[in-house]
Amino acid sequence: MRRNRRSQRLFGITVLALVLSTGFAVHAQTPELSPSPTPSSTPSLEREFFKNILRDQKTILTAPLHLHREHAKWMVPFGIGSMALITTDRITGDEVAEFDYQVKASRIISYAGSTYGVGAVAATFYLVGRKRNDERAKETGLLSAEAFIDSLIVGNGLKVITQRARPLAGRERSEFFDGGSSFPSGHSFQAWSVATIVAKEYGDYPIVQLAAYGAATAVSFSRFTGHKHYISDVVVGSALGYGIGQFVYRARHRKQSDSVAQKQLQTNMLWPTIAPQYSRRGRQYGIALRWSF
Repeated sequence: MRRNRRSQRLFGITVLALVLSTGFAVHAQTPELSPSPTPSSTPSLEREFFKNILRDQKTILTAPLHLHREHAKWMVPFGIGSMALITTDRITGDEVAEFDYQVKASRIISYAGSTYGVGAVAATFYLVGRKRNDERAKETGLLSAEAFIDSLIVGNGLKVITQRARPLAGRERSEFFDGGSSFPSGHSFQAWSVATIVAKEYGDYPIVQLAAYGAATAVSFSRFTGHKHYISDVVVGSALGYGIGQFVYRARHRKQSDSVAQKQLQTNMLWPTIAPQYSRRGRQYGIALRWSF
């Protein structure tokens, strides 16, 4: 009973931390960026990698100080919805715990959101980009790694603060400030931060976006069905991961890659260019058709 009363008193603190964290996710999607320097004077992402991570953490820690009134239209509904999920977490968690036939498959799927899984994705993009001289792939790898490290730092920090017990922790399951590490879901956090980078970099390929966000969704859902996290853990982790991915991309994305420009050029060549022709002196009217293939 004493523990439950303590959890109730500190529940408000948890919600406040959640709202502030959500505020970062909203604020991160519209970072105020200074004009980009010319490419010749811009340090490479490799050289600025660790400095950028430090800059990210500074932005994250100070984000609550830069929130504005218009952010309330996102923060308030998300905060209320998250509180509702937290309140019903034990019920939904106990319900899914009655089924175990999906646990093995859920754990296999969740490997994609582990440290090794998302780290491998970032490394693959970077190494392939270097080998093929593909700037977009190389940037995708670097920004994915940056977002991944940011999510590790922020996610583990929130876990230490909230200390929520996991669904299989026994009588104290779902309790906050009980030495656990359930809130938020680290796998969801990491998967969505990297998936967002990949989807933004390859925005001209809908199939890539679908695959990236679909994989992140599958990882998040598997953490709940695998009896590792509650729904609120997954939702908050996914939202914050998406926010960090958006922030890193908008803050670090350099320029349109040559492959994108080439693809757009090829797309334009598939369709004819039609333009009206008019000669006032000769009183001639017509249509010009140009088609390059």
